[in-house]
Amino acid sequence: MTPDLRRMREAAVAAAREAGAILQDHARRGFRIEHKNAVNLVTDADRRAEAAIVAALGKAFPDHEILAEEEGLREARAAAFRWVIDPLDGTTNFAHGLPLYCVSIGLEHEGRPVLGVVLDPTRDELFVGEAGGGATVNGAPLRVSATATLDAALLVTGFAYDIRETADNNLDHFSRFALRAQGVRRLGAAALDLCYVAAGRFDGFWELKLHPWDMAAGVVILREAGGRVTDFAGRPHSIYGTQLVASNGLIHDAMLTVLRGT
Repeated sequence: MTPDLRRMREAAVAAAREAGAILQDHARRGFRIEHKNAVNLVTDADRRAEAAIVAALGKAFPDHEILAEEEGLREARAAAFRWVIDPLDGTTNFAHGLPLYCVSIGLEHEGRPVLGVVLDPTRDELFVGEAGGGATVNGAPLRVSATATLDAALLVTGFAYDIRETADNNLDHFSRFALRAQGVRRLGAAALDLCYVAAGRFDGFWELKLHPWDMAAGVVILREAGGRVTDFAGRPHSIYGTQLVASNGLIHDAMLTVLRGT
């Protein structure tokens, strides 16, 4: 790792821990909820955590762009680096008191994800991945599972906020996988889903209509743990795309077959 990237990692970890402390403070003291639509929430905990991350990274790296879920894109002229931030992935879980949520901070260099930091403040689990440098959880190396067949696989997925308005809502994929896999779960925090595949807790993950901040950190962690990430057709994945299939690599082709409906 270059000294610059090491400094970026340290800054991202510090910002994630600051944001995580804010979330846990709100979890104890309470928070206000706003509705973007019937099923899409935002809380003042989201906004405070995001403001803390943006302030910390903006001060440390004023020449970097920042893309954050609530604030949007803060441009920087001719910037080679872009931070991609979700201050609270799993807002609905958080709002209901379900301890399944996280802080997600990713970094792109010239459009390529190179660093991922995901903090689960409820379990004090810190996932970190660096392009070419491996992935860890609380400093211990991460490695995807060795599950070789879909029949033996535990999968995870999620559903987009427009599930009530469109037929392209993942329910058809869910029903097919439920009949093929050992089990299918829905946790409600995509960044954690990716980290859990990286840790071998899940064998595969698929979802539609995720946003860049849902994926930017987790895809680095997953790839560095030996996993594979594509779109539904098996093409190279982009965090600005609308499809994600992530796996241990061994069951990836089988997952793509199910997604094709064959």
